[in-house]
Amino acid sequence: MTTVSAPPAPPTATYRPRVVARTALYALLAANAAVVAVLFVRAGFGSNALVLLGRLAGLYGALLMAFQLLLVARLPWLDRRIGMDRLTSWHRWTGFGLLWTLVGHAVFITLGYARMSAMDPVDQLVDLAETTDGVLRAVVALLLIMTVGAVSARWARRRLAYETWHFIHLYTYVAVVLVFGHQVAVGTTFTASPVARAYWYALWGAALGAVLVGRLGLPLWRNLRHRLRVSAVVPESDDVVSVHITGRDLDRLPAAAGQFFLWRFLTRDRWWQANPFSLSAAPDGRELRLTVKTAGAGTAALRHLKVGTRVFAEGPYGAFTTLHRTRTATLLVAGGVGITPIRALLEVLEGNVILLYRVTRDRDAVLYAELSELAAAKGAELHLITGPASADPLAPRELAALVPDIGDRDVFVCGPPGMTAAVLRNLADLGVPERQIHFERFSLAG
Repeated sequence: MTTVSAPPAPPTATYRPRVVARTALYALLAANAAVVAVLFVRAGFGSNALVLLGRLAGLYGALLMAFQLLLVARLPWLDRRIGMDRLTSWHRWTGFGLLWTLVGHAVFITLGYARMSAMDPVDQLVDLAETTDGVLRAVVALLLIMTVGAVSARWARRRLAYETWHFIHLYTYVAVVLVFGHQVAVGTTFTASPVARAYWYALWGAALGAVLVGRLGLPLWRNLRHRLRVSAVVPESDDVVSVHITGRDLDRLPAAAGQFFLWRFLTRDRWWQANPFSLSAAPDGRELRLTVKTAGAGTAALRHLKVGTRVFAEGPYGAFTTLHRTRTATLLVAGGVGITPIRALLEVLEGNVILLYRVTRDRDAVLYAELSELAAAKGAELHLITGPASADPLAPRELAALVPDIGDRDVFVCGPPGMTAAVLRNLADLGVPERQIHFERFSLAG
């Protein structure tokens, strides 16, 4: 039986949560960049311009590394307003900036000292590593960051399994420790004054503390508190299954329709795998539900989960929620199993709602009976759109015919990457303002 949740608070158009959070991040980075510049100037200038440039590049490299940690700390306030997909993407691009600043630091410092000593640059680097405390650690850190940068390039990322990529990426934390050790040992600005030392200790402490809280402390505390277990496994079709999960005090779990968790089912062969699956029903304080389509051995195994299996869930994550609404009327566009967060949103949305559900064949329409019942209960308009994947039944003209007032609606889009990209282009062609379009890419690697 489909239930209709209590309506959320009406959307507020007085501010945009994503803009507020993004502005806060920019302001934080700019403020720290200014502090670094002041501390750099106060430390004094030497006579060697290359060494001076190297020092400055190293300082801003350290700042970017700390900022990178903040972006992937999965802090709830940022995640709900920006979304893990965008934060991860920003982390990736910040990483390339970090790589070049640290390479610049190494090159300028080496060339500067080589000019003063009349040594060959390679010999100078070897000499610094052998004779100067902390330099060898810095060289190892740079090699680790270059390796992580190489495997994060798109051509390499597409060829690596997520688990392999993630394992290599963990070496970034080793690099962080080595960079900090190098800075403590020989950083001119770090050793210039007690104020500089206090600033850098506070910066690194805040960045690493954010990671420990968001990635370790909060998930552990929530799972100890809620003690999640599988309560039912319900086949929806030959290749789709819903997993129902219960626990303690779920009414105190701050999850919202449209969000997802990283789920670990603690069986002998699956405990080490974490997969992002959206909630396919709005949280009601009693249970959580995810609905998954088979896409490999891992997802196929969900059908055979036993009732009572312990679950470790990280989250909730994602900004694909009603928090970002700007209009009272809404258009929901789903493709394939992308219907899962859309179905949860339909449950909580109030006002005039239209749902367009794109599938290849009628039998591919996951949870369609529930959707029909829910749409009827809420007075929403439901359109099932079928046809081959090569067709574009959601082209601008077709969208405008189905939803004449599309420019006056919030639009939530979730589906396969190709379909999502096509719908976003079509919405732009129709002149739908960007602030009214909401989507999320469910990729842990950016």
